[in-house]
Amino acid sequence: MAFTLSVNGETKTADVDGDTPLLWVLRDTLGLVGAKYGCGAALCGACTVHLDGAPVRACITPIESVGKKKVTTIEGIGKSPVGAKVQEAWKAIDVPQCGYCQAGQIMSATALLTQKPKPTDEDIDAAMNGNLCRCATYIRIKKAIKVAAGQEKA
Repeated sequence: MAFTLSVNGETKTADVDGDTPLLWVLRDTLGLVGAKYGCGAALCGACTVHLDGAPVRACITPIESVGKKKVTTIEGIGKSPVGAKVQEAWKAIDVPQCGYCQAGQIMSATALLTQKPKPTDEDIDAAMNGNLCRCATYIRIKKAIKVAAGQEKA
């Protein structure tokens, strides 16, 4: 079945089964490989994308559930002012080590700062809970979020 999607501001079509996870549509059909496959069970956050600005785990989101919602991936998040600030902070702090989880981390951080421009430590912990980093760059991630929020200097 053909599905028409709005992805990063562009209209895309994917001819796939309705239960195909959004992650595989993005990666295999549309060639947007920034969101990663980590666990396949929505436990690690590596596949995080936005649906109408809300972070979702693309590995368990069936394409048929997307409907008319706008999909934003790591490839498009820098087009938003908040996403651009988060990406710049990530670079300034040199957050990534291996980098595998970082797209999901950035997507969750951008959703947080869009909703709460000046988050508390508790807000950051809650929003980033479920985004796992095997390299344990959590201290740099939190600092980058604070830098993007203008609460700390790089």
